[in-house]
Amino acid sequence: MTDPARTIAFQGSLGAYSDLACRTAFPDWTSLPCGSFEGAFGAVEDGRAALAMIPIENSLAGRVADIHHLLPGTGLHIVGEHFQRVQHQLLAVPGASLKTVKRVRSHVHALGQCRNAFKRLGLEAIVHADTAGAAADLAKSGDITEAAVASALAGELYGLKVLEANIEDASHNTTRFIILSRKPVRPPPPPANSDEKVITTFIFRVRNVPAALFKGLGGFASNGVNMTKLESYMVEGEFTATQFYADVEGHPDQASLRNALEELEFFSREVRILGVYPAHAFRAEQGF
Repeated sequence: MTDPARTIAFQGSLGAYSDLACRTAFPDWTSLPCGSFEGAFGAVEDGRAALAMIPIENSLAGRVADIHHLLPGTGLHIVGEHFQRVQHQLLAVPGASLKTVKRVRSHVHALGQCRNAFKRLGLEAIVHADTAGAAADLAKSGDITEAAVASALAGELYGLKVLEANIEDASHNTTRFIILSRKPVRPPPPPANSDEKVITTFIFRVRNVPAALFKGLGGFASNGVNMTKLESYMVEGEFTATQFYADVEGHPDQASLRNALEELEFFSREVRILGVYPAHAFRAEQGF
């Protein structure tokens, strides 16, 4: 039996990069695999898990599909973020070698991030539903002619060996995750002249009038608020019903962000804060 209060849900199989992120950020917690993002959200909503670790963007692949559409409807709150370095391992069963392996299976994004290694090794890439699932299936098959691309954690869990480590083409490959909870947990505003940063994430839909977006975002510039992320996506199948997802540096209790949000509300049909949470140390390490 696991303690729901110390359980964190993720989408994927045990050994997935989301699982690795859970174990890295919460080493003393139990990670709960779920078959879909909706399943991970549901685990938190019904109390089987206290938190969910959800990937939202990758430095190579861009934003994670569906999250922006699913997140506003969950009723969950963002309480943190985590940046996970993605290091792809070429995994095989005991007895296999680079001489016996002819094919490699993994998630389409993982395969696309290791093209140079596959070309060098002469491997045929075959798409699988997910990285950890490819590792698990390989372990069951025992096929020495196939390999899988997955995390080192997946290799450990499924008894596979590493034929080549860190075969990704780009060394900066990193995934950003958001951490979700049933209840909001807002940190206090950082002290004046502090290096601490707080991130506020919100969604909004501007009114369908000329220059509404330009005017609505003007308040962030005039109040000196740094917007680190802005993405748009269609909602309800309407070409005019565009919703925006944004991350900014600052706390809603600080005058600068409070004034900027008030100005945005004047030109918007809806502004809803999804979370206020401490910036991950990765931001300072990378200088952004």
